[in-house]
Amino acid sequence: MKNSKTIIATALLGALLAGCATNPASYGTNPNTNDRTRNGALIGAAVGAVAGVLSGDDAVERRQRALVGAGVGALAGGAVGNYQDRQERALRDSLQGTGVGVVRQGDNIVLTMPDAITFGYDSATLQPQFQPVLNNLATTLSQYNQTVINVAGHTDQRGDANYNLNLSQRRAESVASYLGSRGVTRDRMVVVGRGETQLLCTENSESCWSRNRRVEITLVPITQQG
Repeated sequence: MKNSKTIIATALLGALLAGCATNPASYGTNPNTNDRTRNGALIGAAVGAVAGVLSGDDAVERRQRALVGAGVGALAGGAVGNYQDRQERALRDSLQGTGVGVVRQGDNIVLTMPDAITFGYDSATLQPQFQPVLNNLATTLSQYNQTVINVAGHTDQRGDANYNLNLSQRRAESVASYLGSRGVTRDRMVVVGRGETQLLCTENSESCWSRNRRVEITLVPITQQG
């Protein structure tokens, strides 16, 4: 039986793609360029929306199971909190003064990277001055390898939603790719673009927009899944 997220995703995909069939002539031998552009945008929205539904906690849990199956030791009981306590201290020490936020949420650790220190305007290319910070982060992540690394890109609420979704995905991929190049196992990573779907604030101000533009890395301990 399908789980609720799969059912929602299937319905959402069907509803969004239905809009692409409203003009059959656009698929003929003389397609209308505007119709093709509109259809392409609808398809992009459908794929992005479904990816957002399916790439949350379920994706992390699947990655946990895969890593345990591949022989990565699972944490249990009090060992989980102790492990994350030690990793949190190491991260705070290595990232102090860099502009990267470190927040503990239960057994998870969330690292927030504002785009002001990671990317230029409308760019998914990491700024060179931020690479030493990611080098230190990669070292700590490699030392504490019993976590799934969920890398999520976020944008502010201005501009086209589909464009923002794509930009957030590319930025998350840039961070994940760099960490991978520094020795962090790519199999540990779940990479997703959230676009403007998870805003931290909604005020129409630069300070609010700046808060929303970010890449978040959530470190989830690997535990034995039922």
